[in-house]
Amino acid sequence: MRALLISITTLLCSVPSLYAAENWYKPPVSATWQWQLDGVVNEGYNVDLYDIDLFDSPVALIQRLHASGKKVICYFSAGSYEDWRPDAAEFAKQDLGKTLKGWNDERWLDIRSENVRSIMLKRLDLAVKKGCDGVEPDNMDSYRTNTGFSFRQYDQLAFNRFLAKQAHERGLAVGLKNDPDQVRALVSDFDFAVTEQCFAFSECRSFTAFIKQGKPVLNVEYRTSYVNNAEDRAAMCKESLAMQFSTLILPVKLDDSFRISCQP
Repeated sequence: MRALLISITTLLCSVPSLYAAENWYKPPVSATWQWQLDGVVNEGYNVDLYDIDLFDSPVALIQRLHASGKKVICYFSAGSYEDWRPDAAEFAKQDLGKTLKGWNDERWLDIRSENVRSIMLKRLDLAVKKGCDGVEPDNMDSYRTNTGFSFRQYDQLAFNRFLAKQAHERGLAVGLKNDPDQVRALVSDFDFAVTEQCFAFSECRSFTAFIKQGKPVLNVEYRTSYVNNAEDRAAMCKESLAMQFSTLILPVKLDDSFRISCQP
């Protein structure tokens, strides 16, 4: 009997957990990437990873990208309600705040809501089911704006850490989207950063903490002068390369109508 118990104990100890500690994708500094959230995804770029929409991207697309040697990051909004998403009806009326400026079909979410968190867990589960290597939760710094709710910095930190922890428990890499003022507090919780216009807004220095920890900063610039003015573009790209950032110049719609990379 004792021998049987020892054998069972040995067997149980030898079986790995669903996700061993830190057993998830960790993109390297200066990783090459493509970000497309609108239109038919152009699969032809020779990059390390693609960042695509969680809901709109079929499993077959993710499998094709994997087959071509690419990792896949799946985008969803964690801080805003989008009325066209298939799970939109799951949000309660009290979860919804003010309309986002410039995005009339989106409303801020109460990130303290248990219902909101429950929906986000289902989205993480969907990312696992579809085969995503990681996730890019958007609108992770809503405490900085007038959402219609009265949450504070510590509420944002708690929500962002909640998402990071839950992503890691599912074996998913997770990126910190924007939120420059909380980078130092959150850099250890996230695997990479996704930033928009950090050069245009003079916010890039905040994200160097990721580079120092061996984690990439995936940056996008939308400024017209970077598209049309070779001198402006060259100056920005020179600085980006010196900082080891992975910077793309893309259309605001992220529809692949054009793409300029600062990386060779």
